[in-house]
Amino acid sequence: MEVACKYSGYIARQQRKVARVRRMEDRRSPASLAYAALPGLRNEARQVLTRFRPTTLGQAERLAGINPADVTILLLAIERHAAAG
Repeated sequence: MEVACKYSGYIARQQRKVARVRRMEDRRSPASLAYAALPGLRNEARQVLTRFRPTTLGQAERLAGINPADVTILLLAIERHAAAG
């Protein structure tokens, strides 16, 4: 009981993080997304994404050479693409 009280904040934060990762894992990336045209994306990330063409954001996040900032840019591009189409 004492341990649960001490670590309840940490456990809740980890559960939120797991839920966020699961939502991102299933987020589909459109096949027509032009990685070369995404502003702010690093050159290394452009090359890796163009080479592997991940189908979900989760796949993109696990690729070597992709950092959290690249994932954020990719997420915004996917959301813009969904809103436009």
